[in-house]
Amino acid sequence: MVRTAAESGMRKVAGVQGVRILLLACVVMLSGCVERMFFYPDSARYAQPQQFGLQHEDVFITTADGLRLHGWWLPARGTALGSVLHLHGNAANIGNHLPLVAWLPASGFNLLMLDYRGFGRSEGRPTLEGVVEDAAAALRYLRARPDVDPERLIVLGHSLGGATALRLLARDSIGVRLAVIEAAFASYRGIARDAALQSVVLAPLVPLALPALPDSTHDPLAALPTLRVPLVIVHGTADEVIPFSHGEQLAAAAPAGTEFIRVDGARHMQSLLRADVQRRVVEAMVTAVR
Repeated sequence: MVRTAAESGMRKVAGVQGVRILLLACVVMLSGCVERMFFYPDSARYAQPQQFGLQHEDVFITTADGLRLHGWWLPARGTALGSVLHLHGNAANIGNHLPLVAWLPASGFNLLMLDYRGFGRSEGRPTLEGVVEDAAAALRYLRARPDVDPERLIVLGHSLGGATALRLLARDSIGVRLAVIEAAFASYRGIARDAALQSVVLAPLVPLALPALPDSTHDPLAALPTLRVPLVIVHGTADEVIPFSHGEQLAAAAPAGTEFIRVDGARHMQSLLRADVQRRVVEAMVTAVR
């Protein structure tokens, strides 16, 4: 069969249009699934407080938009020096993150662990703005507990929780003496770009998908200039999930006096498992609540 030049041209145009449609579909898919790029919740059973010899209380916190969130209240052993709000990373639930902070009650600090909306036993579906609202609700709850000194609070955020903590504290830091930010990213688009560039499939779509992500005004980095809370930033040099460069960016933009703890060789979720890092964090916490 002999095709005319016009027919061949039409086939080429159709092919180009097909590629464009495919790319557009991918962009739409990415744009509509921004939250899936950042959140991997589940309700599986992981570590439990009793495995660490910890007393605990199941607590439920209501957000400003009416969602019921679940958390654990883990009281300090002996007289409490202060109270810590823990904001976990983007996957699983508080049980999976408990080993990172199970040492805090023995160090003299009450601990409130919160599952964001859509995580664990909490209602709703996670969103980047929603988890900041969840953190705000938890901070209000902590201030209102009769067994908590509302003037001796600390916020400890890991990974996505660290980014969320910075955004929270830029708008509400009443009673917070210190923020500990571990393995956090500097910007939403930056970490999405870093992750996508590791995939030969997703890398070409990065420029098209980035506009669907929050702009720089919502970044953790943008929260730092208005922060009035002392900071400790912790980051492992071998972090394969949030590159060490993100910790360096946050430290460079942080207020004067910020302590930057570089943890050589630590991968993601490893820094706070090290006794030497725990010791330095506790020293900073004790100093902050005096």
